[in-house]
Amino acid sequence: MIGFYARTAALCGTMLLTAPVFSIEMPPMSEKEAAAAAADYQKYCALCHGEDRQGYANDDAPSLSSKSLFISGFPNQISLTVTYGRRGTPMGGFSNEVGGPLDQKTINRLLTWLKDQSGAEPDEQFPSVVTGDIVRGEEIFAGECAICHGENGEGEIAPAIGNPAMLALTTDNFLRYAIENGRDGTDMPAFGPLLSAEEIDAVTAFLRSKAAGWDTGAPALRSPPSLEDWVLNPGSSAPLFKLKDELYVKAAELYQALQDKRRMVLLDTRVPSVWQMAHIEGSVPIPYYYDDFEGLAKDLPSDGTWIVTYCECPRAAAESVDRKLRAQGLQNTAVLWEGIQGWVSLGYPVAVGQVPEDPKDP
Repeated sequence: MIGFYARTAALCGTMLLTAPVFSIEMPPMSEKEAAAAAADYQKYCALCHGEDRQGYANDDAPSLSSKSLFISGFPNQISLTVTYGRRGTPMGGFSNEVGGPLDQKTINRLLTWLKDQSGAEPDEQFPSVVTGDIVRGEEIFAGECAICHGENGEGEIAPAIGNPAMLALTTDNFLRYAIENGRDGTDMPAFGPLLSAEEIDAVTAFLRSKAAGWDTGAPALRSPPSLEDWVLNPGSSAPLFKLKDELYVKAAELYQALQDKRRMVLLDTRVPSVWQMAHIEGSVPIPYYYDDFEGLAKDLPSDGTWIVTYCECPRAAAESVDRKLRAQGLQNTAVLWEGIQGWVSLGYPVAVGQVPEDPKDP
């Protein structure tokens, strides 16, 4: 496993200033489906977002008629918000997985209807990663943005852009598009005519740097856990998970097991540089493309210790790793049902790097 640590440390050496995105399929709707979605909107959304999607009817809920919102945020960003809610705001999760009234198919239908009503045709040509001068971005934010969004992003007469859950789940292109083009139907102006492309990149990078909290500095890099530290709470008993479909563990159950200091191993199956950005505390970065699962299985405990994998798509990479581990004979394995984006949306904590730069291979 020494080679793996060396490769992982190298991969973790580049901090990506972006939140990853998973793919959601949104097929076209029939007239009957559109009518049902319109009725769902009036029943579940109009109270706060307005009968005509104009926004700010109650609880400072934003406009859902903005074409630019759906150009840059459909389907991924908006789906996460509706599915899991947004911690720190009155927006609750509407998925029946978290106690809401709607299944995912109904949510997808509603979002497709909203997109169609806005007239947006989502543009997939945005850059996935925006880099810029964070210090310069902070200066511009203070001069141009804080008057509406608050000095610490807490929200004044505009949404709370400093919401950690929003920033952790929002892609760079979503943020950048809003800065450059504004939000039609709202008081958010387009800064494209006022700021250069480099300045807009700088503000985007500054906002991304606040994903771990407005008062924190830029996160330092963290070395992957040493092999002897892979098992969390080794002296404790293993959790008694009740798996969904004999495979999935829900976020609430996993969180409770961590709080109870139960014995387990957490494997983050994403690209290791994304593990650096935010991960569940104690997890080990083992990417889905790792090439020695036979050797990995020998390093993992087979004494009843649970081995939980997670990704954020929300399950594809984690399921892939889980299948490979089960093929090697490991039995106590599970996949986090909601993925890490769902984990964050539900308000559970994540960790970022906390050690000096140039981490050494353990």
